[in-house]
Amino acid sequence: MTSVQGTAVDIPTEDGVADAYLAHPGDGSPRPGVLLYQDAFGLRPHLRAMADRLAEAGYTVLVPNVFYRHGRAPVVELPEFIDPSARPEIFERLRPVMQSLTNESAARDAGAYLRWLAESPLVADGPVALTGYCMGARLALLTAGTHPDRVAAAAGFHGGRLATDAPDSPHLVADRVTAELYFGHADDDPSLPPEQIERLEATLTSAGVRHRCEVYEGAHHGFTQADTAAYHQEAAERHWTALLDLLKRTF
Repeated sequence: MTSVQGTAVDIPTEDGVADAYLAHPGDGSPRPGVLLYQDAFGLRPHLRAMADRLAEAGYTVLVPNVFYRHGRAPVVELPEFIDPSARPEIFERLRPVMQSLTNESAARDAGAYLRWLAESPLVADGPVALTGYCMGARLALLTAGTHPDRVAAAAGFHGGRLATDAPDSPHLVADRVTAELYFGHADDDPSLPPEQIERLEATLTSAGVRHRCEVYEGAHHGFTQADTAAYHQEAAERHWTALLDLLKRTF
């Protein structure tokens, strides 16, 4: 097993400084870069552990606090085990924070994260891969479309609102995507109903995007997050297999 080093880093952006977590193999050699986008609960021990697991597989992984405009992580105080049904005030506090991250600001931030990776001696030359969870799946798709020259592959898991009727829906960047995409959808997910899954698939196909979309039966929204009530171990391990297969094809 590859030893891993994890450190806190700060990333200058056009709107301030984003705190982040960087994980990389301990030998210090440059490795392919992966930008990991958080779920709504943000940068916390579980996401650091996910980054470490990717680093063990041979990648340099950056996990930015995308809510940095509202403070350093954790932006909202979280329990060790997150059950929103038992603690509804968590989402009440997070909702306006999530809504404040527009497509425009997310694209600016993505540029800063990608520049930071390109300049890091721990990251190999060339484009990077993305993976995102819940709202992070939306950010991954938007980043692949707004920075196509910097993204070789992107994955999204249990993403919500990926193909809505809104004029700023993430799926509308499909015609600019050059990366290979993979989406692992949660089964019976209110944030991504069947009509959105079909619209996303049809749009990616029409745009000629290399992609694969799968529904993980029996897995709820948030199934990869082991510190939440939505965690589904079998689906989470399936996600790791799909993600690592994508990265192997990419680099």
